[in-house]
Amino acid sequence: MWTPLLEHLVPEASTYARDLDRLVDLIFYLVGFWFVLSEAVFFWLLWRFRKREGHKAEYYDGSEWKIKRWVTYPHLIVLVFDVIIIVGAVRVWYEIKQYLPPAEQTVRVIAQQWAWTFVHPGADGQIDTADDIATVDELHLVVGTKYHYKLEARDVLHSFGVPAFRLKQDAIPGRVVTGWFEPTKTGTYDLQCVEICGIGHGLMSARIIVETKEQHAAWVAQHSTVAVASNSGARATGE
Repeated sequence: MWTPLLEHLVPEASTYARDLDRLVDLIFYLVGFWFVLSEAVFFWLLWRFRKREGHKAEYYDGSEWKIKRWVTYPHLIVLVFDVIIIVGAVRVWYEIKQYLPPAEQTVRVIAQQWAWTFVHPGADGQIDTADDIATVDELHLVVGTKYHYKLEARDVLHSFGVPAFRLKQDAIPGRVVTGWFEPTKTGTYDLQCVEICGIGHGLMSARIIVETKEQHAAWVAQHSTVAVASNSGARATGE
């Protein structure tokens, strides 16, 4: 098992990140091999058939087999490699975009110029109930938990991009897009809008905080509607 090149730049933090990185590596190595080989042959031919005293120039129309085979054989091999890339791409696409495993938690992700709003389930573990927790530019998740996200845009096209998850999904006004991810490492990760959405596009960033179950339970207890109401009441009475 090799470590994908992208892992050295942006750490992987979701279950399907490694599969996507390996696909990128496969494309990089296959295309890189043919690029280096074709350039080497090209410059060798320039040197081999350079102008030399005592050698007359010859004309070839490309119909001779000894000339055509330089194109035909590599072309057939490249087509085989294309099929390998397509098979890998379809498998990864299905895993990320078409396959939807059962959710353990669901979060709502709302994009707007120029901020992200997140709706987390409260203590009941269900979204769109009275104890939901809403935050701006900060999404809290539990490591090792399969999430469905309900993605929507309130104004223009945005795009939900999480580099560490290898996730990018457009948010389209008037639609709710459902996708999934499963965080595999605790920590704080960047979340970006990766669709130009106006003058504040470059400032539309947020963060994802992946926590243990215990840390997340403490966060939910601190930010639940009951805790917020209790704190508000204490402040109002001067306690």
